[in-house]
Amino acid sequence: MELRVLQYFLAVAREESITRAARVLHLSQPTLSRQLKDLENELGKTLMIRGNKKTTLTEEGRLLQKRAQEILDLTYRAESELRQSDDFVGGDVWVGGGETEGMRFIARSAYSLQTDYPNIHIHLYSGNTADVVEQLEKGLIDFGVGVGAINLDRYNTIRLPVTHTAGLLMRKDSPLASKKAIVPDDLREIPIIAPRNEGVRHAYEKWMGQGFETLNVVASYNLIFNAAFLVEEGMGYALCIDHLINTSENHSLCFVPYKPRMDFTVDVAWKKHQVFSRASTKFLERLQQEIKDR
Repeated sequence: MELRVLQYFLAVAREESITRAARVLHLSQPTLSRQLKDLENELGKTLMIRGNKKTTLTEEGRLLQKRAQEILDLTYRAESELRQSDDFVGGDVWVGGGETEGMRFIARSAYSLQTDYPNIHIHLYSGNTADVVEQLEKGLIDFGVGVGAINLDRYNTIRLPVTHTAGLLMRKDSPLASKKAIVPDDLREIPIIAPRNEGVRHAYEKWMGQGFETLNVVASYNLIFNAAFLVEEGMGYALCIDHLINTSENHSLCFVPYKPRMDFTVDVAWKKHQVFSRASTKFLERLQQEIKDR
């Protein structure tokens, strides 16, 4: 597969029309159609269904769309890094992170670094720990910030001086809101809005002493911000960590920790034996200094 053809394919996927894509790419429609047909023949798969008004991707086409974008992103990064002169300090640093106060260290390091090296640009990707690890594995980010244990066999890590306490997010008019702590029995009968992260679910099973399937899970989430709206509307109680949702006096929600406590550490991880760009090396050095100076 040629990179140029992958760019053509992504343009058609984006425009949902070979005609419009050809116009954007400054190609004739027959030329673009032939390139796409050759790509399908090369892969032995039908990638798109050509309708009169709209071109839609098949299941194989959607898979190629995702992989093609990853390939082109990695190609761009490699070209950008290799074109830098020996005395130039700049480039892109890609950081993935979940919802955690630990991202404040990333922000401080990024601001401090860019003040000294304005040609370094920081790009953030948001997702839960599983999402971030997937991006690390694919080489699409340089560093991942994860809540909970990171596989030390596969990654180098720095532990941030941040600890999150797990608990229950609920409306202030909820029956459990007056409690000082939530115990496992409190979760048995209430509607639960649960994180999809498998690692977090295993931690809950250990804390409860029974399987996660025993809970009345009415909804799930990967990032708590949107799940908090479900809690506000009275749909259920969200299993989450502290310091992520506004529970101040004027807000309708409150957070009650668990007993016994369930705490999560926060780590910054990167692949072992990873070859960093100069920009990524500078970022790691600045982050380490930020932690040391705390």
